[in-house]
Amino acid sequence: MGAAIIGAFAIVAAVLFAFTNRPVSVQVAAIESNVPVRVFGLGTVEARVLSKIGFEVGATLTELNADHGDRVSKGQVLARLGVGEQEAKVAKARAAILIAEVNIKRAQANLEKAQAVHAQKLEANKRKQALVGRNVVSEQTAEEALRDEAVARADVVVSESEIANSEAQLTDAKAQLQFEETMLRHRTLVAPYDALIIERHKESGTVVKVGDPIFTLIALGSYWGLAYVDEARAGFIQEGQHVDARLRSRPQDAFTGQVARIGLESDRVTEERRVYIKGDNPPPRVFLGEQVEFWITVAQLDTALLVPEAAVQGYDGRQGSVWTVQAGRLKRRTVQFRHRTEDARLEIVGGLPDGESVVKRIDNGFREGRFARVVGATGK
Repeated sequence: MGAAIIGAFAIVAAVLFAFTNRPVSVQVAAIESNVPVRVFGLGTVEARVLSKIGFEVGATLTELNADHGDRVSKGQVLARLGVGEQEAKVAKARAAILIAEVNIKRAQANLEKAQAVHAQKLEANKRKQALVGRNVVSEQTAEEALRDEAVARADVVVSESEIANSEAQLTDAKAQLQFEETMLRHRTLVAPYDALIIERHKESGTVVKVGDPIFTLIALGSYWGLAYVDEARAGFIQEGQHVDARLRSRPQDAFTGQVARIGLESDRVTEERRVYIKGDNPPPRVFLGEQVEFWITVAQLDTALLVPEAAVQGYDGRQGSVWTVQAGRLKRRTVQFRHRTEDARLEIVGGLPDGESVVKRIDNGFREGRFARVVGATGK
């Protein structure tokens, strides 16, 4: 009886051993050609040049010449403020220029008069100084002539200073006029560039303060996409790479573009990198803030051996362990990776000896040295 039980256990053990050591069927990865490596990013439509424009002075808004959705040209008048008070200041500044010019002419006339008097007194003084030596005139008369010449010379200096003062007043009046005219121009709001008006913030009759936004506008043709890409996937992104995009409102249409700029600062909370994309064929009407899906082609692999990420253990972004088939037996192997495709497959670039095949799917019964039978080698 005991021998029968032992025999039964032996048979069961033999059956289990044979079952657990039977060759396991596995699929292995094959070399693929022309494999695009794309990185996904979710983002929005934005404008590279967006401005909220307003007046540099405060007053009542009296005129609005544009509205939401209008296309405007550079220099086009968009709005105006009340100008009555400022126009009066400009007129006053112009009058000050006329007064200064009149003062200059009067000072020049006084100078000519003073110069004529000085010339007369100079000649009289010369004659009397010559006669006093011959005792023809008294010394007192000669002294009075000398004094009259000095007074006349001082009058010339005074007249010259009056001209300089009047010219300075004219310069000041011109500067004041320029200032007042500048303030008058500040009451007219013009488009700084060819633009599309996104929003109008104020209505006619509103008293606006300095810097209050009147319009929000964007430069025509400055649309671009802002994609947020996981830092772990963003390392191979470069300017100029091809991008495929799909707008949420137009999922049937295909849009393309190129990477225009890569943000130098990542989001510290979401750990995402900002990538700015310039479109090749944007739709005729663009809505800022619309959600867009982006696929950035970071590489085109001529030939590649790809393994599903699920078949890799201990993957740290650079290397991990995979199961391989060597001479009909399973083996654990640590290999190096580079690119990761959008369908979560990793490109093996090192650590795999010639003649070994990489298993694409891990089974619970895998162990070192177990016999394996390859049933197919496929790319995916």
